[in-house]
Amino acid sequence: MAAPEKPLVYLILGAAGSGRREVVADLIEAGMGEGETSAILLAQSEAIDPADGRLPRVDRWEWRDGFIVGTLPSEVTRVFFLTDGHENPVEQIEVFKAWLEAQGGELGRVLTVVNCQRAERHPPLLAWYEACVHFSDIVLLNKRDGVANKWMSDFQGHFKKQFVPCLFELIKDGKVKNPALVLEPQARRLSHFLDAEQDWVFTDVEGEVIDEDDETEGEQEVTAAEEVDPYFERDAACRRVKRLPEIAKYL
Repeated sequence: MAAPEKPLVYLILGAAGSGRREVVADLIEAGMGEGETSAILLAQSEAIDPADGRLPRVDRWEWRDGFIVGTLPSEVTRVFFLTDGHENPVEQIEVFKAWLEAQGGELGRVLTVVNCQRAERHPPLLAWYEACVHFSDIVLLNKRDGVANKWMSDFQGHFKKQFVPCLFELIKDGKVKNPALVLEPQARRLSHFLDAEQDWVFTDVEGEVIDEDDETEGEQEVTAAEEVDPYFERDAACRRVKRLPEIAKYL
C-alpha cells in the first residue's frame, strides 16, 4: 500500500512516565490495517523506555526556544507524535498546528495518556490534565494499579459534568480495549484550534459579541475574527490567563 500524500499524525499528550510508548506500541500492533506503516516522533528529552523495542521506527524531535525542531517521517501512513512530557502541553500544541501544516501532515486524532497513580497522588495536576483533555479526542487512563475506585470515578465524573465530548478508555496491562476505535480519525475534542476550519466570533463597533441569530446583524458594522481558544488567551501583561502547574515538579 502506497503512503498517502499526507500521513495521518496522532498527537499524543501526557506526562513523562505515563506509559505512552507502551500504549502506542499496542495501537500499532493491534489497530493498524494490513499494509499500513508507522513511525514515532519522540521528544529528545524523553529517556529510553522498555517499550522502544516494540516500535517500528523512532525518530527524535527537539523542543527548542518554544518551537518544534524536527522532520515528519516520510513514506509511512501514520505518525505518532509524542509531546515533550516534561513541558507545558499548551505551549507545544500552539506551535504544533503550524509545524504540522509546514511538514505536510494531516491530523488524525489527539490522545491523552493519564498516569492515574501520579494524578491521584498530586491533586494539583488536575488542572494540567484539564488542559490536555480540552484538546483531546480520546483519554486513555493508564497505570491504574492501586488507584482507588472512587478517585477513578471522580476523575471521569469531573469531565462528564462539563459535557466534555471526548471518549475515556481504560488501559489494562498496557493494552487498549479497541485500538481501531481509538485510531479512527473522528474529531471528538472540545477545542477547535487544531481543526482545519476555525470558529469565528462576530462583534459590533463596541466590541460586544453578536449572536448569530440576531436579526439586526445586517444593519450594523460587524467585525469578524477567529475565535481564540481559552487556553491561548493572555492578560494585559501578556501572561496566559489559564496557567498550568509545572509538570516537571511532579515527575
